[in-house]
Amino acid sequence: MYDKIRYMESTIISPSILSADFSDLKQEIASVKKAGAKWLHIDVMDGHFVPNITIGVPVVKSLRAVTDLTLDIHLMIEHPEKYIEPFAAAGADILTFHYEACEDSAKVKEVISKIKSFGIKAGLSIKPKTKPEEIYEYLPLIDLVLVMTVEPGFGGQEFMHECAMKIPKIKEHCPDNVIIQVDGGINNITSKICKSLGATSLVAGSYIYKSNDYKKAIQNLL
Repeated sequence: MYDKIRYMESTIISPSILSADFSDLKQEIASVKKAGAKWLHIDVMDGHFVPNITIGVPVVKSLRAVTDLTLDIHLMIEHPEKYIEPFAAAGADILTFHYEACEDSAKVKEVISKIKSFGIKAGLSIKPKTKPEEIYEYLPLIDLVLVMTVEPGFGGQEFMHECAMKIPKIKEHCPDNVIIQVDGGINNITSKICKSLGATSLVAGSYIYKSNDYKKAIQNLL
């Protein structure tokens, strides 16, 4: 079913704090860093674009104060353009917004441009039902494309194999320097599927934070 593409030698693992112990985030972040993580994935949800509410700007600012990990912010929100400056000021390194949150091509390009104007990396994400062809025109403009392999909004969902098949299509049209990230149901098995298809970054929440050994869990994804 999956093409035999050679695995990337340097896959970026971005642990999602959505699955971490929120009563002790500072320690949770320190633990995944010690375990080998270089990035930290932070899901921002507004209760409108997705049916859940999570953290916002103040928490990102607090996290920035206690870690030097790359803050990989995933905006699952309506009107992302309104929140770019606050998140940039809070210390975001990457801001990824949803293609589906924009009403037209002009808005997508406007949001990308605004993110880059603050000197941070711009990412574009697509939901499971969105066809990869819809974002080909934006690939030369962004630094990261995020393929969702679950419906955004809640952690712990089952990996959708059909969504992973978007990866090689995107890779074919993507500049070499663009990171292809996958989020949703990532574990030691699905990570291999995604890497074989061309993914260069994996977001994992439950698989890492619900394990007894963060280092081993991260190593199993590489």
